[in-house]
Amino acid sequence: MILSEQEIIRRQAREQLMQSGIDPYPSDTFEVNVTTKDIHQNYEKRKTDYKDISIAGRLMSRRIMGSASFAELQDASGRIQIYLRRDDLCPGEDKSLYNTVFKKMMDIGDIIGIKGYVFTTEVGEISIHVTSLKLLTKSLKPLPIVKEAKDADGNLKTYDAFTDPEMRYRQRYVDMIVNPEVRETFVKRTQLVNSMRNFLADRGYLEVETPILQPLYGGAAARPFKTHHNTLDMTLYLRIANELYLKRLIVGGYDGVFEFSKDFRNEGMSRFHNPEFTQVELYVAYKDYEWMMDLTEAMVEKVAMDLHGTTEVQVGDNIINFQRPWKRYTMFEAIEHFTGIDISEMDEAGLRETAQKLNVPIDETMGKGKLIDEIFGEKCEGQLIQPTFITDYPVEMSPLAKKHKNKPGLVERFEAIANGKEICNSFSELNDPVDQRARFEEQLELGKRGDDEAMVLDEDFLRALEYGMPPTAGLGIGIDRLSMMMTNSNSIQDVLFFPQMKPEKKVVALTAAQYEELGVAKDLIQILQKIGMVTKQQFAEAKDGKLHQDVCGNKKKMKLKEVKNPSLEDVQGWIAKAGEE
Repeated sequence: MILSEQEIIRRQAREQLMQSGIDPYPSDTFEVNVTTKDIHQNYEKRKTDYKDISIAGRLMSRRIMGSASFAELQDASGRIQIYLRRDDLCPGEDKSLYNTVFKKMMDIGDIIGIKGYVFTTEVGEISIHVTSLKLLTKSLKPLPIVKEAKDADGNLKTYDAFTDPEMRYRQRYVDMIVNPEVRETFVKRTQLVNSMRNFLADRGYLEVETPILQPLYGGAAARPFKTHHNTLDMTLYLRIANELYLKRLIVGGYDGVFEFSKDFRNEGMSRFHNPEFTQVELYVAYKDYEWMMDLTEAMVEKVAMDLHGTTEVQVGDNIINFQRPWKRYTMFEAIEHFTGIDISEMDEAGLRETAQKLNVPIDETMGKGKLIDEIFGEKCEGQLIQPTFITDYPVEMSPLAKKHKNKPGLVERFEAIANGKEICNSFSELNDPVDQRARFEEQLELGKRGDDEAMVLDEDFLRALEYGMPPTAGLGIGIDRLSMMMTNSNSIQDVLFFPQMKPEKKVVALTAAQYEELGVAKDLIQILQKIGMVTKQQFAEAKDGKLHQDVCGNKKKMKLKEVKNPSLEDVQGWIAKAGEE
């Protein structure tokens, strides 16, 4: 394990605490009777309620001033200043809790429990006067240093913020500690889900669970993840959608079912796509897609009101108004509106020629439906900023949707698009088993042509339809995509606690022989390891003057009197050698 100087010091402090009889990870309960948010909101109104408080949180800063210190405590609801005075913490002769434990063995990031009373400082800041202090968890890794200061205009500015996306997404726990606003994003995501859940449950629809591991994947056009069950000796797939199982429940007699589900698609990743994602799917018997459009507007409008108290939501540079009613285009109307070309009567050859004319990327595996989808995606979708329903899709694009009641060649389907991105998909569900079998067989032919997103034929689902499924409207809403809009987040990774990441590159420390290859004297290696210079890349990126000062300074701190300081030229040689490869 490669440890930085700070990590070594913290481990030493941990050992010192244990030798002093202090457990750095005590198991007993610490009772908390207040939060920082409660104090800030109510202290001025109810001062007498805060004479005897007990609170716990993370130590985020401290200013030690001899026998008294100020520090900052952060709990789940916010931050508050605390004041520690040696004689209050240590009323007897033994002052070690303050002089040794607090000042020398505690660090930024440690979790502490304190008791005391709330007061207002001379400059008017609400603070806690600490009368009792207990270490609850010793932190062995230093937090990124995020500094805040007021500029000339009195505005609070943040410096050295923890902003690197790679680090933030990989170490979300650190991100939430030093960027508390990130926690608020996930609070709003939960509120969004609860708002939708309550909306649907209040209408009498049943929340259910369906299989994640499926013998056949279906319900969407996507490539699946595949695994193997040893006992059954069979291939299983992580579901790409839960549609076909929910429809089986409608066949079984429920009038309305919904599920908040984790689904998985083995496809590309972007700031709008993660291989593991969440959606809600809803199926209601005896309804059609027109009815479902009205319900979708009402539900999303309610979500905006529940989260923001208004239907207007800031999304990037745009103000999106989710107030009903939303604008509506048919698929062909939208393409004609944005390209000036009517494709409604075109065959596959005509669509291919039109796509090429419009510079839309296509390939030979694409059938008629895929070509239309590509034209729409390239030329229309990004221009739909305010919530808009796109309706009446070509039958080739929608293998699970019912044919339109009075528009031959189309199906009863809509997608809702806002800020240039799809947020939901809905059909009047196909319930004719003969027609459904034919559509599945068309998908099989597309698969033979190389379309790896074509659907497979599900015999059990067809059998269910043969028992009879009532006329049904279905809806799927991407929770991650909607959460991005409702929290003004730029990337899907910002609304997933732990988004999928590439494997972390492991840091391999230099061996003694490799240090010597760089020209480092043997007796200097321990100093370089102590200051964290443990990889060739670190040497290559180092500033010669600073590295020289660090080595000489730490040699003195470590009292290595027999070790000779390197010259600046020696250090420059190390750096040059490291940069040769």
